[in-house]
Amino acid sequence: METRTRILNATWKLLEAHQGKGVRMGDIAREAGISRQAVYLHFPTRAELLIATTRYLDDIKGVEQRLATSREATKGVQRLDAFIDAWGNYIPEIHGIARALLAMKDADEAAELAWNDRMQAVRHGCVAAINAIDNDGTLAPDLPVKQAADILWTLLSVRNWEQLTQDCGQSQAQYIATMKRTAHLALLNSPAVQELNQ
Repeated sequence: METRTRILNATWKLLEAHQGKGVRMGDIAREAGISRQAVYLHFPTRAELLIATTRYLDDIKGVEQRLATSREATKGVQRLDAFIDAWGNYIPEIHGIARALLAMKDADEAAELAWNDRMQAVRHGCVAAINAIDNDGTLAPDLPVKQAADILWTLLSVRNWEQLTQDCGQSQAQYIATMKRTAHLALLNSPAVQELNQ
């Protein structure tokens, strides 16, 4: 296994195991079986390493393939629902890293940068879904595109997934259904919502 991949796997393992606490470059080097200098040769800053680790996780778990259905949808509502399926069902798989970064980010600038990098990628998907709905003429009246994207992005937050599945006991299927229904009611115009409910 090449050194870069060993570093990324070590970072991933330590973040999940320790929920981000005390994961330093030296810890990662030891886990990967290399020197700290070798880590810095591949990743000059901790922020670069954490960002690369989250993106590596996306590559390993096939995020591009997961998003294909949403990107290929011909109607806005189809794109919205496919994006909710893709991201909503991805959250449980990356929850360990997400929890670690959330726990770290308020006091750790590198973790904050890594978290924001991934959340902006999610927001990009939200904007694309809302633009597709707007282009179809099915966006709720008097709801600006930016505000609609903000609502969807907030709705699909990791914190909301935790609340509904872990605190409220919803199954993953129930969570996805809840997100779709709530998004439809909040974002679509009345005729579009009525058509979906028929």
